[in-house]
Amino acid sequence: MQKSQRLIELMMVINMKKNVTVSELAEEFGMSPRTITRDLRDLSELGFPIYSVQGRGGGYRLLRDRMLPPIGFLESEAIAIFLACQSLQYFGSLPFEESSNSALRKFYHYLPADVKEQIGRLKDKVVIWNPRRSMPSEDLGTLLKAVMTRSVVTIRYRSSEQGDSCRDIQPIGLYASNGYWYCPAYCFLRKTYRLFRADRIESAALNPAVPFREDVDRRTVFDWEASEKEQMEQTTFVVRLTPRGVVKLEPNGRFEGQVQRLADGSGEIRMSIPVNDLSFYCDMIWEIGEDATIVEPEQAVTGMKEKIERMRSLYA
Repeated sequence: MQKSQRLIELMMVINMKKNVTVSELAEEFGMSPRTITRDLRDLSELGFPIYSVQGRGGGYRLLRDRMLPPIGFLESEAIAIFLACQSLQYFGSLPFEESSNSALRKFYHYLPADVKEQIGRLKDKVVIWNPRRSMPSEDLGTLLKAVMTRSVVTIRYRSSEQGDSCRDIQPIGLYASNGYWYCPAYCFLRKTYRLFRADRIESAALNPAVPFREDVDRRTVFDWEASEKEQMEQTTFVVRLTPRGVVKLEPNGRFEGQVQRLADGSGEIRMSIPVNDLSFYCDMIWEIGEDATIVEPEQAVTGMKEKIERMRSLYA
């Protein structure tokens, strides 16, 4: 086997494994340990990110992320990837911002000239608007890494009601809504599930000292609070919508499947929600303005009337 071919195969083997020893590589390639050691040194000098680990259980490991093998894409798939990235450009922060930009540059570099031209024509032609909210992308990245590596995170959290606090959480996932990133997680301090708004997290660091909980890991961003909500006091939330109100509210994930369209294009929402979440839902309806009217519960109707009076007084 030629040395160049052997070096390429060495890179692929190291990519596939978390760590590897010289003796393992020598046996696999049928080479002497001295030759394999020399090859590993040559790879390092060429910029392949490996480092040696001394002592028992040592060997060679990748210094950074493992490299994936080449993947062939159809032209339509390449365009789809760029459109997917385009849809994220108006987020103020992403949990993988630096890596996504780097990957996109590499990907674009090797495209045929005619495909580059087609994709270039999409710039400023296809835009997916999203409110821009900024926060440290490093903290978002830490939350995402915790989900992928099954880890607990220690955060410093800024709450509008309780001020700053330091707590350990086990993130269930991440989702974005109206430009904000949210992290449903199990809070070890409160011993229950909480929803954290990511821009209020002032610092985040993985904490291997806190045991990972398998029962928490089985939850998703779709069902993380289902059992807790069932135990809360419920109320029936009813809202009437104009046709324009239906269009405004249907994209809101909180009301997915809850908007009933009527024959004239208007709509109605009738759903059961926890009493503690009532003000949260009322705030979302307030944003729809005159195209939505809360019918019940009476507590919500009274709250909206009081809010209207406070607004009226500002313009008196």
